[in-house]
Amino acid sequence: MMLENKNNKKYRILFTIPNFDTAGGGKALLNICKNLDKKYFEPYISCSHSRGHLFEEIIKLGIPFVINKNQINMIPRINGFIKCLRLSAFFRKLKIDLIHSFHYGSDYSEALAAKFAGIPWVYTKKNMNWGGKSKNGWLLRSMLSSHIFLQNKDMKKSFFKKNKRISLVPRGVDTKEFIPFKKQDSLIRQYKILKNELIILSVANISPVKGINILISSFKILSARYNFLRLFIVGDKSTNYAMRVEQEAKSSFIGSKIHFTGKIKEVKDYYSIADIFVLPTIKKGEGCPVSLLEAMSCGIPSIASKVSGIKDILKPFPELLFSPENEESLAEKLEKSILAKNNKSEVYRNHILSKYDINIEVRNHEKIYKNILLIS
Repeated sequence: MMLENKNNKKYRILFTIPNFDTAGGGKALLNICKNLDKKYFEPYISCSHSRGHLFEEIIKLGIPFVINKNQINMIPRINGFIKCLRLSAFFRKLKIDLIHSFHYGSDYSEALAAKFAGIPWVYTKKNMNWGGKSKNGWLLRSMLSSHIFLQNKDMKKSFFKKNKRISLVPRGVDTKEFIPFKKQDSLIRQYKILKNELIILSVANISPVKGINILISSFKILSARYNFLRLFIVGDKSTNYAMRVEQEAKSSFIGSKIHFTGKIKEVKDYYSIADIFVLPTIKKGEGCPVSLLEAMSCGIPSIASKVSGIKDILKPFPELLFSPENEESLAEKLEKSILAKNNKSEVYRNHILSKYDINIEVRNHEKIYKNILLIS
């Protein structure tokens, strides 16, 4: 039986996330908090630390937050259960009505603590990891959840064939913020970009799963044929792996043509100078990549690997998909895009507007929250 919200009660939703250092997940959560229907819901955030530029925006928006480690080592079991009881008391103290977890891993301690507290707990499945040592953790996590939000169709096929408490809710993007931009003059001057140069952009942390090394190899192939190309890679480059990738690229013949920016607060400026966007994720796949949605919302032709999460987004545009971990396949798709006069900017943007606008994602979340909390 659904309860009418006659007393105008605001239901407190606690969003938990490890941190806001990782741009994609943090940005997605922030978008949800900003766009929740404040007539019904009051967002709270809990994460392990306050680092990351996105935290400045949380403070600016006045979203209440707590710094707390919500994931507990369950070995040894007795200690783990005692810590879960403490965490459940913490949840009760906050007077939370529902917890929505944005944690990546298979940890189930937060779900167990919510169960002890009598608070409904839901989670968003954000990646294609499952199995190995983490398999039991994922199973327990899913058993303890009131609902699971999936970000792509392959997740259901691979992990949740028999689970009825699931909804396909891909990520959304703020289509009013990410629009076709006028080229940012300051960046053109900073990098001395010539009028005849074509800019290839990738927005991703430089880690093995993102396949940036594949993109660099493809760029080398094309740079040997065309002398008017530049490659910009926007994302964290602080790890040993990233530093090695950058050093190898910079010491090659394309060194002057490739730019590693590191983390950037205003990534929109880089979308403004991009002619082609590339997301070269490896075979393991994605959940639902925010950067691809942002680029397409800006009307940029976007080439990406044919893997989970990406192939859903690019289903209407198979010509933009390349074989994952295949530098020749990517080079071929890039070359076609370089030589073609692509006038589909409006088509790409309309696709995002119709299926991946942030308000579509938020309303789908709210529908489930209301069902769980029995609000009409």
